[in-house]
Amino acid sequence: MSDIKIPEFSVIPQHIGIIMDGNGRWAKQRNLPRYKGHIEGAKVFRKIGEFAADVGVKCMTFYAFSTENWKRPQEEVDAIMQLFREYLIEAEDRKAENEEKGISLRFIGDRKGMPEDILALMEHTEKESSNKNNVILNIAVNYGGRHEITEGVKEIAEKVKNGEINPEDITEDMISGSLYTKDIPDPDLIIRPSGEYRTSNFLTWQSAYAELYFTDVLWPDFTEEDLVDALREFEKRNRRFGGV
Repeated sequence: MSDIKIPEFSVIPQHIGIIMDGNGRWAKQRNLPRYKGHIEGAKVFRKIGEFAADVGVKCMTFYAFSTENWKRPQEEVDAIMQLFREYLIEAEDRKAENEEKGISLRFIGDRKGMPEDILALMEHTEKESSNKNNVILNIAVNYGGRHEITEGVKEIAEKVKNGEINPEDITEDMISGSLYTKDIPDPDLIIRPSGEYRTSNFLTWQSAYAELYFTDVLWPDFTEEDLVDALREFEKRNRRFGGV
């Protein structure tokens, strides 16, 4: 549990998505290699995930590595992959603690192209926590919203081709059910640090009615107080979902 006093809120989002952005710029400001920023960002990921769970958020999705991130310098990609390995090994060490909190660790994204050893660790971690559902912690790895939708539509098209369904049977719910997030609620709140004002192909279909919160704080500097600020702003929003 965080050392920060847990505040009370009039309304808490069921599902928060966080785009962990600004690691490279954080490192550059300090004349450090970019991968050093990712190391600091990983520490913040753990801290914010735990605090959000303590506040009462039931589902969180952290955007860790996009389908486009493979284009980055190889040294940086290798460092990020190593961080994944270390996190997954650490998750095994913290299994008892996660079980006590009822945390289910899941990974969303295209698993093709991921290193085999990391895939094995991901599958083991998911299996070990599959019966826990107090808090769902999704890590988006090799993830892209458009790619996710494309793959889901291909799955539906195959069913049409095989005569299992007719084109007129296709609904929004069917498309939602073909996505990586098919068994969790859509995000209520998307948080984007680092001063960028876009969602960068994150939960593209699912975030249609999500509230968006942007802050100039770089992810390695993001604190529990910054999350509280986002949640306070969420309290003020009037969510009409297209109504009056």
